Amino acid sequence: MLNEIFNECETKMKKSIEHMMHDFKTLRTGKVTVQVLDNIKIDYYGTMTPLDQVGSVLATDATTIVVNPWEKNLLGDIESAIAKANIGVNPNNDGDTIKLFFPPMTVEQRQESVKQMKVMGENAKVAVRNDRRNANDKIKKLEKDKEITTDESKSAQDNVQKLTDKYTAEIDSILKTKEAEILKV
Repeated sequence: MLNEIFNECETKMKKSIEHMMHDFKTLRTGKVTVQVLDNIKIDYYGTMTPLDQVGSVLATDATTIVVNPWEKNLLGDIESAIAKANIGVNPNNDGDTIKLFFPPMTVEQRQESVKQMKVMGENAKVAVRNDRRNANDKIKKLEKDKEITTDESKSAQDNVQKLTDKYTAEIDSILKTKEAEILKV
């Protein structure tokens, strides 16, 4: 019974970290990645479709992304969707492809990316603490229903706290590494 609670809690905490890592991909670091376009969708025959499903999206070098739509009639839609997304660059339409030229990041932009990263990290910590609370609530309910003793309940809550400390420390470590990566010129 308690092992199920521990396993479920740990699984949810791991997912919180995975979610944070996925969010990091939308951040701009020194080298541009195609993930900065992940949240852009265009109207493709009445359906809002992710950009990478209507054409190829490639990072040709550290500062350039090229979007090559499979249907040339989508160029205008893609160009306006990118412009509306406000990702820090203006799309260049050459009639065949759309090129995005990202200027090198300034110190201020890097610091802004670090701020966004820290917010994402704090959200992950909140999720981990919510997972701890939910696990502790389940343990207290078992104690209240006389399925476990008070000592078992206390020990189980201590184990949940150890899990929480472990994943919070892991988040802090990831944040420190990512901050160094973003601030490195």
